[in-house]
Amino acid sequence: MEENTALLETVRKKARVWLGKAYDGETREQVQALLDREDPARLIEAFYKELEFGTGGLRGIMGVGTNRMNKYTVGAATQGLANYLRKDFARLPQIKVVIGHDCRNNSRLFAEISANVFSANGIKVYLFDDLRPTPEISYAIRKLGCQSGVILTASHNPKEYNGYKAYWDDGAQMIAPHDKNTIVEVNRIRSAGDIRFKGKRELIEIIGSEMDKSYISDLKTVSLSPDAIRRHHDMKIVYTPIHGTGVRLIPAALAAFGFTNIIHVPEQDAVSGDFPTVVSPNPEEPAALALAIEKARETDAELVLASDPDADRVGVAVKDNAGEWTLLNGNQTALLLVYYLIVRWKETGRLQGREYIVKTIVTTEIVRAIAEQNGVEIHDVYTGFKWIADVVRRMEGKKTFIGGGEESYGFLCEDFVRDKDAVSACCILAEAAARARDGGKTLYRLLQDIYLEYGYSKEVNISVVKQGKSGAEEIEAMMKSYRECPPAEIAGSKVALLHDYISLKGYSFTDGEAFSLNMPTTSNVLQYYTEDGTKISIRPSGTEPKIKFYIEVHRHVKTIEDIAGAEAAALRQTEQIKASLGI
Repeated sequence: MEENTALLETVRKKARVWLGKAYDGETREQVQALLDREDPARLIEAFYKELEFGTGGLRGIMGVGTNRMNKYTVGAATQGLANYLRKDFARLPQIKVVIGHDCRNNSRLFAEISANVFSANGIKVYLFDDLRPTPEISYAIRKLGCQSGVILTASHNPKEYNGYKAYWDDGAQMIAPHDKNTIVEVNRIRSAGDIRFKGKRELIEIIGSEMDKSYISDLKTVSLSPDAIRRHHDMKIVYTPIHGTGVRLIPAALAAFGFTNIIHVPEQDAVSGDFPTVVSPNPEEPAALALAIEKARETDAELVLASDPDADRVGVAVKDNAGEWTLLNGNQTALLLVYYLIVRWKETGRLQGREYIVKTIVTTEIVRAIAEQNGVEIHDVYTGFKWIADVVRRMEGKKTFIGGGEESYGFLCEDFVRDKDAVSACCILAEAAARARDGGKTLYRLLQDIYLEYGYSKEVNISVVKQGKSGAEEIEAMMKSYRECPPAEIAGSKVALLHDYISLKGYSFTDGEAFSLNMPTTSNVLQYYTEDGTKISIRPSGTEPKIKFYIEVHRHVKTIEDIAGAEAAALRQTEQIKASLGI
């Protein structure tokens, strides 16, 4: 009881600061209303902690308070970033940034606030005239020679959320030391009085259609099968932006590639931060693609493509061999893209022995098989596209990037963008479908061919929720146990390898040798590899009270008819793995 009383008093003290003259009248009214409520729950949620500027920026529920996305938390983030930019780029006569935003409620407002704060600090701002995909912000940073950039987006989170993603001069999300140095500067902003809100209009330049044209023009250079597109230009493709930014560029990009029969989902073309047709605007969720699949059935379409609200993740649905619509998971989409890109690079004589692809450590190992069997180098990185971008940055001028992706529905087909890009992914997937048509195949059949050539894999992701302080302690204990007492076997197969990314050490149980893992930093991830080829990755979530398990099971298949049996066997094995791990 005393603990709750102390917390409430601390919260009330923090809230009263927001009643000062440094805060606008509307904010003061809303804070006073929270203070006057008999039930303090909402007040506590709004003020019990600071909304942290993490390594990816800000993300949170919108509203007043230190733990909410609002004018003042966005302003503090921008002021802190501006302070760091002025230190790190003090040698430059003019520091420049790009600002974009998605479809969410308040995104335009937050973008304009950010533009004002940057310009008030003497920084030149290129502000997009309206909503734009996240990858175009990354592109524009490089195109305009900027030192940083920001997009206001909460990606595929529910409508109550908004976010603030910060980028560095290479067009990628910040990594060390810039992420940590920026966090230090943001944390030094102690009150609204520390934020320069009064912008300088002469330093804010509105950009729009010319950047769109440049971006799409450069995307066209990624095309590998223009002849196949000409032959199948009228292939029916259903596309949905799920109320988001993709509506601005993905249909236009598909048309620029040469596709002439793009079928829209009118209800979801409507730009709205309320996402009225879906519970969650996430292309990983089957419900988010339900209207698009319904439209595909009505029109007898061949392919369904979807993008999340900021158009960096891509969702795909295809017809199976029986003509029924089925959703691809992120691993399957990555497989199709990697296979298509490498095969076409090879067929067109582009492979010179200097090429590479990138995947995250939890993405299917079939990607590795495709790359290695075709003489393409492969890099494994941590979850998060900033790590893929980091490899591209380090390899620039030395080796040639073909593509990179992750199991969570993100892929990049070009090196002039440094974040996942649903715009290019949609175009290349459509092109791959056209190329498959040349051989009388669908994308689904192409995926089956990949399994026949490189082996079948089934990926199952499991999240175990552990709420509260006790839950966090339980997750910590689970990780410790898995780390210090690894199982000798899992589902009847001996554990052959252990990778521990918190110590950057690996161990081979087969020959008893320890070795180092070559990664840029540590991460609380543990991986087991068993003798039958199974890969199990375990990590606690960084944002939710969860411990995540990524299970990948392999099978050898000789015929298409074998695939259904392989999937059933893999699912049975997954249940055995869960039992072995106690989940």
